[in-house]
Amino acid sequence: MFIGPPGVGKGTYAKIISQKYNIPHISTGDIFREEIAKGTELGLRVKPYVERGILVPDEIVVEVVKRILQSPLCNRGFILDGYPRTVRQAEELDRIVNVDVVFLFEAPLEVVVERVSGRLLCPKCGAIYNVSWKPPRRPGICDICGTQLIRRRDDEPKLVRERYQLYRQTLTPVIDYYRRKGILVEVNAAREAHLVISDIEHILAKIFKLNPG
Repeated sequence: MFIGPPGVGKGTYAKIISQKYNIPHISTGDIFREEIAKGTELGLRVKPYVERGILVPDEIVVEVVKRILQSPLCNRGFILDGYPRTVRQAEELDRIVNVDVVFLFEAPLEVVVERVSGRLLCPKCGAIYNVSWKPPRRPGICDICGTQLIRRRDDEPKLVRERYQLYRQTLTPVIDYYRRKGILVEVNAAREAHLVISDIEHILAKIFKLNPG
């Protein structure tokens, strides 16, 4: 499980680890945004919450996560990105699966604001860029598929700060919950991504007796 403030890099780390170990990367945020784009019933239910940058109600999130984790997709394991967001969600998750390790990624607020406010997304292939440290070769155009890049409304600096404060208020009990269970690992995510990934791989290697190389 990967948790931490919005924009700390959870999605990037999860995708890399997912590909390396061939296990699914499950992001409730990505699922909700996809459903909103499709205009599904679920998308309509969560749209008001996502657009305002506030938490989707527990009953909706638990329902979605339970359906995914109990599917054949997760038979070999999985990475949960950004879930759970509340202690109730954590308790419900314990009734569904056994969580082996929880990575808590931390970075100062201003680092998060700088990363997120410069983020650009490809709505077609999902590629992520940053105007400061990972710009596309052609301004505003995806390197992979040539689609016009977009900026999420909730990536505006003011909303990023609000989401960060909401994260601090709501996630502290969840962090304490997993710390008491003895499965929480804190990682300094203010560093470059390759250093963070190296830490993750070595921790996983110790827990599951894997090859980190």
